Amino acid sequence: MIAPPSTTRPPEVTSGPGAPKGPLQGGSRLADQTFRWICLASGLLVLVVLGLILFSTTKEAMPAFRQAGLGFITSKTWNPAGNQFGALSFIYGTLVVSAIALVIAVPVSLGLALFIAELAPRRLRTPVTYLVDLLAAIPSVVYGLWGIVTFGPQIQKLYVDLHRWLGGVPVLGNLTAAPQGRSFMTAGIILAMMITPIVTSISREVFATVPRDQKEAAYGLGATRWEMIRGSVFPSSRTGLVGAVMLGLGRAMGETIAVALVIGSSHVITAHLFGPGDAMAAVVANEFGDATGTYRAALIGFGVLLFAMTVIVNLLARRITGRAERRLAGGRR
Repeated sequence: MIAPPSTTRPPEVTSGPGAPKGPLQGGSRLADQTFRWICLASGLLVLVVLGLILFSTTKEAMPAFRQAGLGFITSKTWNPAGNQFGALSFIYGTLVVSAIALVIAVPVSLGLALFIAELAPRRLRTPVTYLVDLLAAIPSVVYGLWGIVTFGPQIQKLYVDLHRWLGGVPVLGNLTAAPQGRSFMTAGIILAMMITPIVTSISREVFATVPRDQKEAAYGLGATRWEMIRGSVFPSSRTGLVGAVMLGLGRAMGETIAVALVIGSSHVITAHLFGPGDAMAAVVANEFGDATGTYRAALIGFGVLLFAMTVIVNLLARRITGRAERRLAGGRR
């Protein structure tokens, strides 16, 4: 006897490779693809904008580069009337005031960030955080005016005393002229005040990302608070801290108005921190309005140099942190 054909349908495949693509699945996949392309386009847009900035500024500065050649970087003679454009003294001034700012700001910023993230009572963290963020909101021209009107004349007295006490010490003493309130040191101190809120805020956020279990494990092994910070917080935060310092350095190297008001506008290379000098961003702010032709191209060339210096510094910092991370990973193994 032949059995009648079965009317039972096989179970439908609702998941897996053979599953039919429903409208929701297709819509989700399309949304994922769209989101991926939007993120990719956003990242490429940043690179395109940076490339266009570099291309346009280099094109505008090319007349000065052609005329001065390598002397644009190696010469310290700046004489626009004689078509002599040497940027060495301005490069030197930019590096000196930025170094002073970092030496002062980085320890203070790291100390503030550690205090807020690890040491401050809960009721004190919010007011201190607000005060630090408020410093970042002050315009640079306010810092510059305060520096030239109030801070510079007052700190000049301290410069005179230090010069008298350290008369035979290079850099800080042995000046051929009296120390001035408008100087490398004053510009560096003002820049340190300006970049401290930035470095502090980023460092605080980096410290906050350290896993709590890692800290508790250090305490469980009998570590003191300083040993916990040194052994758990700093190694985990190294890359972020370097990024915070590099962001502060970029702000210091590119600051214009505040530095232009307090650095002294002297086109010389001197080893004395209490003497006047000049920086690339400051000379652009002071002289760009009256510049034409090759003179204008040379000032635009300072922007190209600042861009290149920032890229080089960031690449070196990335290499240093990468090497430190590989060494730390090797030690953990």
